[in-house]
Amino acid sequence: MGLTVYIDGGAGDDPKYGFFVKENGRARCERAAGLTNMEAEYHALRLALEWLRGEGAQDEEIVVYSDSKTMVSQVNHEYGINSDELRGLAMDIWPIIGEFSSLSLRWIRRRDNPAGKMLGS
Repeated sequence: MGLTVYIDGGAGDDPKYGFFVKENGRARCERAAGLTNMEAEYHALRLALEWLRGEGAQDEEIVVYSDSKTMVSQVNHEYGINSDELRGLAMDIWPIIGEFSSLSLRWIRRRDNPAGKMLGS
C-alpha cells in the first residue's frame, strides 16, 4: 500500500503549514508566525516527514505533493538554495528523506492541493 501526502504552507494573514494524507484522512496543521512563505513550505514538508517516520512508514511507497514548485525543485536538487535559512531547513530534511525506501516529492497545481484547502489558502 502506498501513501499520498499533500503539504502546504503560507505566511499570509493567518500563517500556518500542514499536511493531509489521502489514504486515511490524517491531517495536521501548525501556526507559522514569523515564517516566510518558503519557510512555511519547508516546515510543512518536515512535519509530514516526521509524522511518516513516527508511523513507521519508511518501507511504504510514498508520494508527497506540494504546490511550491521552487521548494520541490530545491529539495530535489534541481535548483540551488540561496537563502541560508532555507538551506539549513533542506539540510535537516534531506537525511529524513534518506530514511525512506521509496519517497518522491512532486509539484502539484495549487487548485489541486487539498492541504491548501485545509489551511484555507
